[in-house]
Amino acid sequence: MEEDVDQYVRTCLVGQKDKTERRKAPGLLEPLPIPERPFQSISMDFITGLPMDFIDSQSMLHSYSATELSPFEVATGQQPDHLRSMDRFIIPIESYIQKRESVKRLSKPMQDEEEEEKAVVVDDGEEEAAFLPSAPPSELGGEEAWEENGCILWDLAANKTHAELMVENLLLDVLLASLTLSQSVRIMEISLGILANLACHEVPRKCIFSSKGLVDVVFDQLFSDDSQCLCEAFRLLTLGLQGSGSISLIETLQQQHVLERILWITENTLNFQLLEKSLGLLLVIIDNQQEEARVLIPQMEKLGLVSILINLLACEMDKLSNQRMPERYSVLDMILQVLEALSVIEDFSDSISSSNKLSQLVFDLVKVPDKVEVSSCCVTAIVLIANILADVPDAVAVISKDLSLLQGLLDIIPFVSDDIDARNALWSVLGRIFAQVQDDANPSTLCHYVSLLVEKSDFIEEDLVDHRLEDSDTDKKSTSKLDAVNASLNRMCNILNRWITIKGNVAESDAPTEDHPDDENVHRLLHICCKYAE
Repeated sequence: MEEDVDQYVRTCLVGQKDKTERRKAPGLLEPLPIPERPFQSISMDFITGLPMDFIDSQSMLHSYSATELSPFEVATGQQPDHLRSMDRFIIPIESYIQKRESVKRLSKPMQDEEEEEKAVVVDDGEEEAAFLPSAPPSELGGEEAWEENGCILWDLAANKTHAELMVENLLLDVLLASLTLSQSVRIMEISLGILANLACHEVPRKCIFSSKGLVDVVFDQLFSDDSQCLCEAFRLLTLGLQGSGSISLIETLQQQHVLERILWITENTLNFQLLEKSLGLLLVIIDNQQEEARVLIPQMEKLGLVSILINLLACEMDKLSNQRMPERYSVLDMILQVLEALSVIEDFSDSISSSNKLSQLVFDLVKVPDKVEVSSCCVTAIVLIANILADVPDAVAVISKDLSLLQGLLDIIPFVSDDIDARNALWSVLGRIFAQVQDDANPSTLCHYVSLLVEKSDFIEEDLVDHRLEDSDTDKKSTSKLDAVNASLNRMCNILNRWITIKGNVAESDAPTEDHPDDENVHRLLHICCKYAE
C-alpha cells in the first residue's frame, strides 16, 4: 500500500501543478569567455535536416557572396585570414626576436604609431606588409600554443586547397625556422608532420624539395633519437622520392653516413611504426627509376641490406608463430615487398636466391594454417618464391616432396585472384612442382598429391572460372601471361591420368584403399583441367 500511495502522489497531475518549488531560483546565464586569438576555442555543431541542394553534387559550383560561407569557412569554421594568422603563433621565439628587430630597423615612420602593421623594406627595394603579434609566442602560450595551432595546421595540410594556401603564405619559412631553432621534440614532430602532409600534394611538394635549406634540415632530423620525429621524417622523404624532381634527395642519400643511419634504424628500432616507415623509404629507393638512384643499390648491398632484411623477417615470423600480433602484419608484408623488389635486381638476386634461411622462412609463411589475416603477406611471398625458383631451379626437387607446402600454395589461390602478377607467379610455382611430381613421384606419393588436388578442386575451379572471360579478351602480346596457367593445368591433367591408370596396381602397403581419392571427384577435376587448358 505504501508503494501505491507513493506512486500516486508522484504522478498526480494536480499535485505537480500546485506543489511549491523547493529548488533555488536559477541565476543569470553566464556567457562563454571570449577567445583572445583565433582557434583558441574550437567547437562543432552537428546540423541535420539540411535541404538536399546543400549537399547536391552541383553545390561545389555555387558562387558564394560576401555574406555566405566559402568552402574553406565551412571546412574549418574560420576565414582564410585566420589561417594566415596561425603562422605567426608558431614562429619560434628566436626567429620572432630577429624579425622584430629587423622591423624596427627597416620600417618607415607611420602616421599612426599604434598600428600593428609595419611597412618593411626588403632587399630589392620593394615593400611588403609584415604583421607581427604584439607579444612573442612564449607570452601567447609558449609551446602549448604552438602545439595547438600546429596540430590544426597539420590536419588542414592534408587538404590540397589548404596546403597550397599555406605555402603561398610562407608557412615553409616558418617551419624551417621552427626546425632550425626549436629545441622541443614535439614542435619538431609537428613541423615534420605538417611538411609530410603538404608533400602529399604536387605543388607544395615541389616547393618543399626545391628549398635546399629545408631539405638539409629534414635530413638532419634522421639523426634524431625520437621515434615519432623519425617516422614523420621518413614519411616526408618517401613522398619526396615518389614525386618528380627528387634529384636533390637522391644526391643527399648517396652520402654514406645517411644510408648507414637509415639502415641502422631499420635494423635496431623496436618501434614497429618506425620500422614500417623506414622499410617504405627503402622500397621507394629500390623502385626509383631514375638513373641517379641506381647508384644507391650497390651501396646498400655493401652495407648488408639483405642480411638485415632476413633477420627482420625471422623476427617477425617468430612473432607470427608465437603471439599473432595483427599490428605487425604490415611490417611483415613490407619486409617481403622489399625482398621481392631486390630479388629481381642483379646485385641482390644471387644473395637472396642462395639463402636457405630466407627460403625456409618464406615456405613457413606459406604453410601458416590461417592465412586470412596474413593474406597480403602470402601473396607477396608467392612472387618472391617464384623469383627464387627462377634463379635456383634445382630447389624444386626438394620442395616438391613437401605436401604441406603444396597445401599452403593451393590455399593461397583465392587471395591472388585480384593480383594478376601474383596469380601468374603462383601458377608458375605450381607448374614447376607438378612437372617434378609427374616425372618422379612413386604411386604412394602420387596418391597423396591427387587427394590434395581433389580436396582443393573448388579453389582451382573458382579461380579458372573467374578468369575465363578475362583471359579470352587478352591480346596476343599478353598471351605469354597465360603460359604458366596452361602449363600447370596440362601437367595436372598428366598427374590425374597417371593416377587413373595405375591406381588399380597400387599395393595396399603403399596406399590403403580408404586413402584413395574418390574416382568421381578425380574425373571431375580432370574434366575441369582439360576444359580450361589450351
